[in-house]
Amino acid sequence: MKSARSLMQYYHLLSRWPNRLHLPSQTCIRCASSQSKITTHYSIIPRDGDERWKDIEMERYADEADVVIVGGGPAGMSCAIRLKQLAKENGKDIRVCLFEKAPELGGHTLSGACLEPRALQELFPDWKERGAPLKTPVKHDKFAILTKNWRIPVPVFRGFPIYNEGNYIVRLGNFVKWLGEQAEELEVEIYPGFACTEVLYHEDGSVKGIATNDVGIHKDGSPKETFERGMEFHAKVTIFSEGCHGALAKQLYQNDNLKLREGCEPQTYGIGIKEVWEIEESKWKPGYVEHTAGWPLNRNTYGGSFLYHLDEGEPLVAVGFVVGLDYSNPYLNPFKEFQRFKQHPKVRPTFEGGKRIAYGARALNEGGFQSIPKLAFPGGCLIGCSPGFMNVPKLKGTHTAMKSGMVAAEAIFSAITDENKTSETSGLYVPEYEENLKKSWLWKELQSVRNIRPSFHSFLGLYGGLLYTGLFYIFGRGKEPWTFKGHVADHKNLKPAAECTPIEYPKPDNEVSFDLLSSVALSGTNHDHDQPAHLTLRNNEVPVMRNLAVFDGPEQRFCPAGVYEYVPLEGGEEGEMRLQINAQNCVHCKTCDIKDPSQNINWVCPEGGGGPAYSGM
Repeated sequence: MKSARSLMQYYHLLSRWPNRLHLPSQTCIRCASSQSKITTHYSIIPRDGDERWKDIEMERYADEADVVIVGGGPAGMSCAIRLKQLAKENGKDIRVCLFEKAPELGGHTLSGACLEPRALQELFPDWKERGAPLKTPVKHDKFAILTKNWRIPVPVFRGFPIYNEGNYIVRLGNFVKWLGEQAEELEVEIYPGFACTEVLYHEDGSVKGIATNDVGIHKDGSPKETFERGMEFHAKVTIFSEGCHGALAKQLYQNDNLKLREGCEPQTYGIGIKEVWEIEESKWKPGYVEHTAGWPLNRNTYGGSFLYHLDEGEPLVAVGFVVGLDYSNPYLNPFKEFQRFKQHPKVRPTFEGGKRIAYGARALNEGGFQSIPKLAFPGGCLIGCSPGFMNVPKLKGTHTAMKSGMVAAEAIFSAITDENKTSETSGLYVPEYEENLKKSWLWKELQSVRNIRPSFHSFLGLYGGLLYTGLFYIFGRGKEPWTFKGHVADHKNLKPAAECTPIEYPKPDNEVSFDLLSSVALSGTNHDHDQPAHLTLRNNEVPVMRNLAVFDGPEQRFCPAGVYEYVPLEGGEEGEMRLQINAQNCVHCKTCDIKDPSQNINWVCPEGGGGPAYSGM
């Protein structure tokens, strides 16, 4: 694997975005300049006209490949592997370059994870002989509804979305590392530690490739002596597989010429928070899987838990909690809901006497079939969790992400090796990818469960969703003729604080439940402190003037890493506050970018290699 060099990226699109934020009428330019700068990132603050940059060399080195893949998760790896498999089978020589922002493969990967091996079996029929790290077959499959004091078991029958016979409990980061080893054997060029921050275009508007970010910039936005310009990588086809709410996919969606989200519902999301524990051996049941819904969430807040017992030679369990980001109460705190869940009398005994050894968080797509955008466009395509292929009621997205990458690879390989293939644009357009995907088992699977998540939006909430699943999915086999629509972007669901009741959470006991900062320490997250904060604000005044004033500062609650704090304004009057961004804490979950009610926060990539250091999460 090629070592990460300190050549990183460039990011300019945000400076061209119109400012759609509406501040209270009393806000003025003078008071907007009264506080110190929060955002110094070049994606917001242009370098043009900045005297500190006038003598800096800004030319970028460019390289070319047949295919460039952004993101080294299951989808990107599966796509790269399938491309090189086809090249080998057909005696072709194609160059495939894959970029991953984590310093090592799997370092930013987090999932439950209970893996359905269907796509893996197609990619590597001999995966067992190759030593794939699928060590824990599911042996016991449980589901329950929790009330405050009770656990109500619900039978799990074959045909239920959550049925797990034949699946494996895995540590997804380890699985991604193994995929990387298979890709390297096939001579895929893998570049970890490189964050891709700009989409490049040909003059005709088709995608040309990507640029990696610039490195060596001080926190105040000025160049260091070690400044290095990012690199450009051009390709016939660029594949975007960044995972949920990817930074480059976001740029593509905002490209008015591509119109990728025209005709689909807004994407909706959840926040998943996970811990890994060493528990007492007497409580360890390798292969045991349990999911719950209900308490501590009310019936109108979507979410639930998972508990997976791993069989890797020591008594480890993975436990996690997911909260749908369409919740309305700004006082809800997903991290504290998770800590409260572990105190349930039917849950706490598993963890008593144990030791928590890892922590992390990640947003996940929940929009499903109705929210899938256009997937192929001139010069590129979207695969994996980036466009949203997660099967929400199944709580699985790895097998579908892998399949999308494999289908894309097959269509792209045919296109780039077909001498008769022509394209009206400089970037190669491969519509066969989307056409073939719609004929695959992936499409049928997502279509059959398309109405389950939206059914939770009825007045019955949780119970309406469970009723719908039983009546129409189980007995109707997902073949009902209608498709629920009417998704609303998650940030629009948040109500003003004055309309909501604050939530009182119990203090952590430091045995089973814990505080946020000690949890973040277990994530291993780390960023160079002397760089511009990658949690950028389009307008520095919005946090206090709108988010704090109207919603009581929900950033400090929905962030699972303690990045956002409202603190007293130095030298200000009593009660005056300012937003403090602790960017070094960020675990790259993207929740702030999704749930900010003002859509003022724009998450951009930090210098490559920064972020969490998950070990098999």
